[in-house]
Amino acid sequence: MAQARTKKAAKAKLPSVYLWQGTNRQGRKLKGEMFDENLNSVRNELRRQFITPIKVRKKPKDLFAPRKPSIKPSDIALFSRMLATMMSSGVPLMQSIEIIGQGHENKSMQEMLLAIKADVESGTSLAESLSKYPRHFDDLYISLIQAGENSGMLETLLNEIATYQEKTELLKSKIKKALVYPSAIIVVAFIVTAILMIFVVPQFEDLFQGFGADLPALTKLVITTSQVFQDTWWLIFGGLIGAVMGFVEMKKRSRKLQYLLDRTLLKLPVIGNILLKGAIARFARTFAVMFKAGVPMVEAMTSVAGATGNIVFSEATQVMRDDVSTGTQLNKSMTDTTLFPNIVIQMVAIGEEAGSLDAMLAKVADFYEQEVDDAVDNMTALLEPLIMAFLGVVIGTLVIAMYLPIFKLGAAV
Repeated sequence: MAQARTKKAAKAKLPSVYLWQGTNRQGRKLKGEMFDENLNSVRNELRRQFITPIKVRKKPKDLFAPRKPSIKPSDIALFSRMLATMMSSGVPLMQSIEIIGQGHENKSMQEMLLAIKADVESGTSLAESLSKYPRHFDDLYISLIQAGENSGMLETLLNEIATYQEKTELLKSKIKKALVYPSAIIVVAFIVTAILMIFVVPQFEDLFQGFGADLPALTKLVITTSQVFQDTWWLIFGGLIGAVMGFVEMKKRSRKLQYLLDRTLLKLPVIGNILLKGAIARFARTFAVMFKAGVPMVEAMTSVAGATGNIVFSEATQVMRDDVSTGTQLNKSMTDTTLFPNIVIQMVAIGEEAGSLDAMLAKVADFYEQEVDDAVDNMTALLEPLIMAFLGVVIGTLVIAMYLPIFKLGAAV
């Protein structure tokens, strides 16, 4: 069901801005702008408003206009929280979306929300309208909105969605910090080393040519490396950039490479443990929210598989879904994957027996989110002195290599 909805959404044409001119019942000429999918939809909407369309055309793009900002997951999370808060305060759905849309700082987000409002006003359900934007509203989001509309608990589920997205974004930022921080330091170290090799070492090389004596082995090694950098710096930097871009593109296209990479990352020391706990936290949090919303377990696991952020867990969840659909208990299927710690399996087993699986999964998510938070803080505290030592060794080695001949010459004199 979710897959069919995704395919339908992907084919749906996103609304565009149309300029129109027409006359009302009194013959007065009117003009304006409208968000819609095509010209016919605009004409039909104008007729519903008792306006006779005279001229309707798509608004031309301004080539010199600044590029519209992209819509980030944090924008969607903020929209969910604001919509949940406003509806809980008694503001009607249409008015809530309009207020949020008109007041949003992100122009792209503003246009999308006003288009959604117009779509819902024309009789489309909120879930179906949101499904036209699969890049920003995934199957999980649509399923929960649909469940809320069907059960009359849209306000409650919007609050659950907002809380889920806020926790998910916080968890993502923690994991990203764990991956980006050491990578950024390595990149900076490489750039600093390259600058020294290309611009600083050659100055010493010219100085050493007048010594008329053999240079130490370390100095010769550094000078040779510097010459390689000077002759092929464009090839080194171009090759590294090309390799990174090629790897990213291959990762997007090859599911086997994605699986191999995610499996390898899970086995890395320190970082692998953080990624494992993060995947378990997202699995538990997503499952808890879906199950609490009344989504059947098998259908919920389809959305859970895409929300773990790790293809190893995604494929394991799909296998678990197939097992559960044939009558296997969830905790037994989780044991067979060998991915989940025993404490998680035991809590799920207790939740299944007591009929409180959503509450147990929420506790698992809370526990592992805190574990990720602590692990990232500990790793950062541990990495800072190690990185300083690494940079000190790299820079120190270059300095020693350059001054070693000068020290030897001074000793000889």
